[in-house]
Amino acid sequence: MPAPSELFVLGVWGLIFLVFIIKLFASIRLVPTKSAYIVERLGKYYTTLDAGFHALIPFIDKVAYIHDLKEESIDVPPQECFSRDEVNVTVDGVIYISVIDPVKASYGIVDYRFAAMQLAQTTTRSVIGTLDLDRTFEERDLISAKVVEVLDAAGESWGIRVHRYEIKNLTPPYTVKNAMEMQVNAERERRAVLAKSEGDKQAKINRSEGVKMEVINLSEGEMQKQINEAEGKAEEILTIANATAESIEKLASVIKEPGGENALRMQLGEQYLRNLQGLDKDSTRIVLPSNMTDFHQWMRNIGLDAK
Repeated sequence: MPAPSELFVLGVWGLIFLVFIIKLFASIRLVPTKSAYIVERLGKYYTTLDAGFHALIPFIDKVAYIHDLKEESIDVPPQECFSRDEVNVTVDGVIYISVIDPVKASYGIVDYRFAAMQLAQTTTRSVIGTLDLDRTFEERDLISAKVVEVLDAAGESWGIRVHRYEIKNLTPPYTVKNAMEMQVNAERERRAVLAKSEGDKQAKINRSEGVKMEVINLSEGEMQKQINEAEGKAEEILTIANATAESIEKLASVIKEPGGENALRMQLGEQYLRNLQGLDKDSTRIVLPSNMTDFHQWMRNIGLDAK
């Protein structure tokens, strides 16, 4: 049977062996994709382990920092900011960053996440302080761009890259919010009244244009009617004149023939008698010359002398 001292020594060696085995297994590192392990040897930076299998020296090498190289988002807590017109607004946002230099991210700053969040808050306050309240709602892109610019400048020494900064909420005080809502409603009502007045104006213009076109069309129609009537009368007069001239020419040619003048006197005498008969159409009386037997007197009454 071993002595107690020997059992103690065996126990100590067994414990040392067990610790060595544990450290040996702990020195084997499997680094996942998009990750970086910072290894220190005897307390000093030694190397950076990329994705894959790595074996370290037990008791000498130690993984001091583990960094995720994927892009991550950091919420910026709400904070109160004062605009240039001294209105208090509450602003919160989110930062999207990624580690590009694991060594600087480990030794350049204690906590790059907290530092980026604090710098984003201070930059947001300074930018909003240069803007009026109305512009803060319109210039979100300007605020985001300024925060990204400042964080990028600081991130070079921190080993990080700021991809973008987004403002999630920009909340004014309740009283200011109500005033803004009343202003928006008033502007909306003003636009509605303006649109209605423009519609009424256009409707009146359209109606007046319609009346104007109607009057023009009527006047043009009346003018064309009068032109047509005048042309018709002129055509009628011309036709009558041509017919009269033609009849006179025929009458003159007939008179020149033998016996034509006597025939003309007979025809005029008949026409004279018909005219005398038509002097009193409403009665049965017939107006005759005083001397029915004096044919030559008839001819002289109608302007012709009987030969």
